[in-house]
Amino acid sequence: MEIKRNEATLNRPEGDRVIDAPYVFIDIPAFVDQLKDEKAWDKNDRNGITVFKSDNMTIVLTALQKKAELGNNMVDGFLTVHILKGKVRFTTPDGDIDANKNKMIAFHPGVCHSIRAKSNAVLLITNYSTDEKDPFLENDPVL
Repeated sequence: MEIKRNEATLNRPEGDRVIDAPYVFIDIPAFVDQLKDEKAWDKNDRNGITVFKSDNMTIVLTALQKKAELGNNMVDGFLTVHILKGKVRFTTPDGDIDANKNKMIAFHPGVCHSIRAKSNAVLLITNYSTDEKDPFLENDPVL
């Protein structure tokens, strides 16, 4: 297996790190501290970092300031959002769901949703894509 690295950038000069290997250790508290220490956190209402990325799976740690919104999202793969800190509101086709620390939501591919921070929040977002069609979507007469 080829080890993949994320290279440093102007915004993240110490950003050179392994993002795909036979195993990748992810120090979540250290990454949260890093996100909140970067200029992007001061300039914007959010900051995020990809902590793992393979052909089929991506894991992103995202810090949101109160009222930040990730609006009208829809992904081709399965998606999980784990709230590590704070409180957020998920808007789904079936209504709103409030969730706080240690709660998690899983979405099937193609489900439109939004996430709004009700307080400063930290999310661990995992997207898993597969070439196979999701039977849940194939059997839905609305789609």
